[in-house]
Amino acid sequence: MFTSSSHTPKATQPPAKEVSFDALLPPEMAAKAAEIGVKKTKLDTMRMFLLAVLAGAFIAMGAIFATTVSAGASALPYGVARFLAGLVFTLGLILVVVSGSELFTGNNLIVIAYANRRVTLGALLRNWGVVYLGNFVGAILTAGLMFLTRQYTFGAGSIGLVALNTGEAKTNLAFVQALALGIFCNALVCMAVWMCFSARSTVDKILAIIPPIAAFVAAGFEHSIANMYFIPIALFIKQFGTAKFFETIQKTPADFPHLTWNNFFLVNLVPVTIGNIIGGALMVGVMYWVIYLSKTQKASVTAEASVRVVPATTRPEVPAPIFYVTHEPPIRSLEAPVQAMSAKSEEGKSSEVRL
Repeated sequence: MFTSSSHTPKATQPPAKEVSFDALLPPEMAAKAAEIGVKKTKLDTMRMFLLAVLAGAFIAMGAIFATTVSAGASALPYGVARFLAGLVFTLGLILVVVSGSELFTGNNLIVIAYANRRVTLGALLRNWGVVYLGNFVGAILTAGLMFLTRQYTFGAGSIGLVALNTGEAKTNLAFVQALALGIFCNALVCMAVWMCFSARSTVDKILAIIPPIAAFVAAGFEHSIANMYFIPIALFIKQFGTAKFFETIQKTPADFPHLTWNNFFLVNLVPVTIGNIIGGALMVGVMYWVIYLSKTQKASVTAEASVRVVPATTRPEVPAPIFYVTHEPPIRSLEAPVQAMSAKSEEGKSSEVRL
């Protein structure tokens, strides 16, 4: 005879994991930074380059905003004028982070993935090289297009005068001075990007970006990608600006002697870029890797941290369904088939009686 059980054993389900909307903690941010670094190095070259061109243009848009706001601000106290310029310049990194693009200075944090042996040195340098070139193309094309708008003549030439003074000051720096200004600049930029790794929303990212970026601009630090706009637009104005413009601002091209293409590359871009790498890759990236991801500190990154990193990069924050699989065959009840066979047999007997 068949035996059956009326109760099917139920698998013991683990308790549901709590969905957290809190910002990621620093150990989780370090794990997320390594994951993002791996993804960035795996981009194909064309996509990487185009995203870098966008980032160069975005940073240039922040520079345009800062130059415009600074025009005519000489009547304000120096610190207040610098603060306003820094506040509006944050537009650049907000566009980069929120819209998604590749910025060389922010990508210095890929060194975390390299130090964690997740990417090779070749992949790291490939990303930096392609992105740096793309940023240059995007920024200088934006500068050329802005010159064609003749926006530098607005405000009785005050915007153009600010651009010329900015370019002259940036190409008149000593090597060590430019290097040190670049170090401080990208330390703040990478701290802004680092804090964005903890963000759960667009608002979180924007609020994390504003203070560090406003600080570096207000303090007069040097950002290599921003200078790819600030200095070329000044050079275009100096070389191709109209005679009426120079007459309006009561200046001549000779009043800006340090503003040359040679000084742009050798006096500014080279030391500032080196400084940016030191400030971003070493002072921020390597530092946080040593603290949270090196062999001696890896135990501090808990299992909970690794679980929370992936949901933090996806929206909406809804856990995926969980399916439980067991290797034991399901227990099937034979009671129903036996009852069905008995019913058919009874039906057959009753039909014979009727006949």
